[in-house]
Parts: sequence; structure tokens; C-alpha cells
Amino acid sequence: MARYTEAVCRLCRREGAKLFLKGSRCYTKKCAFERRPTPPGQHGVRRRKVGEFGLQLREKQKVRRVYAVLERQFKNYFESAESRPGVTGENLLRILELRLDNVVYRMGFTTSRAQARQLVGHGHFAVNGRPTSIPSFQLASGDRVEVREGRRSREPFKLAGETLKSQQTPDWLSVDPATLSGTVSALPRRDQMPLDLNEQLVVEYYSR
Repeated sequence: MARYTEAVCRLCRREGAKLFLKGSRCYTKKCAFERRPTPPGQHGVRRRKVGEFGLQLREKQKVRRVYAVLERQFKNYFESAESRPGVTGENLLRILELRLDNVVYRMGFTTSRAQARQLVGHGHFAVNGRPTSIPSFQLASGDRVEVREGRRSREPFKLAGETLKSQQTPDWLSVDPATLSGTVSALPRRDQMPLDLNEQLVVEYYSR
């Protein structure tokens, strides 16, 4: 399973925005982006004029890094979104939002997508009663995600059980803190997905 293994705080600095890749740490003063908001490298402080292609590239990289997807898989997602009826950019975000690791994160079972990916990969979750260890597994409306019964006593899930009681989840998901389970109530609409991502620039990048 390929994944990015370098310092993730560099990604936030490179994109010039907080991508919240390290969970709760991103909300504290220890956040690297708060201390050094300039791009990484010795030339990071230099002002650069960014053209149209540069804007499209940076937005594509930003979306890809938010969801922790490598380039080949991200392009495959785009091609799948393009072949579906509807708006391509919205289809792309919906595919990314319905990844199992993202849904686990959105439901509040983990503090970051990286942690969600790790816990899913270790087999802690089941989809519709069947153990699933594939982070990229695509969910559909009506699918039920739950922490497997034998794993609920582990520390990450004990902590999640407490925080879920006061945490607000997206409208397209429903969560039961008592059983550490949740359901995809409906497919997410564009206004229910991250508004700080400009998917149209991604479409323009791949349509060159």
C-alpha cells in the first residue's frame, strides 16, 4: 500500500494553507504552519508570480494531499468522475469523500485521515458487518460502518466514544456513539463537502 512517508507539515507549508493532516496538533501552537507559513526550502520566502497553470497545479496538489491520495490513483478518480453523469468536479469530491478512511474520519472515530487510514488498514472496521481493511473502499448510500466489537475497548476508540457525544458530524452521515457505528445516510451534496477546495481548477488542470 503506497503512501507518503515524509513530513506532512511541509505539505501544508507548500500549499500555503492548513490541511489539518496531523489531527489535534493542527489546532495548537505546535502547528508548523503557524510557526513557519512560508513554503519549505531555502527559496521559500521569495515572492513568485503564479500563472494560470500554477494555480491549477497547486489546487490539484492541495486536493490530493488533503485526502492523502497519490497521483496515479487521483487521476483514476478524475477519469471515473468524468465518465459519470453530473458535474465532474463535484463527482470527484464525492468519490473522495466516500472513501472508507475519509468516512471514518468524518464520523469522528479518528482525529485525522492518516490515523483513519492506519486503523482501517489494521482491520479495526467493518462495513455492513464484513471486516474491511481497504482504506480506498468506496461506500454508497445506506452502508453501515462500525468499529468491530472486539476492537472497541482499545484506546483510540475509547477516546472517540467520549468525543463523539459532543462532536457534530456532516448531515449526510449519522453516528451512534454508544455502538461506535455510523451510516451513510445519503450521498454528499457539494455544500456538504469542503468549501475551501476549488474543484473546477482541478478539472481545468486535467482538461489542458
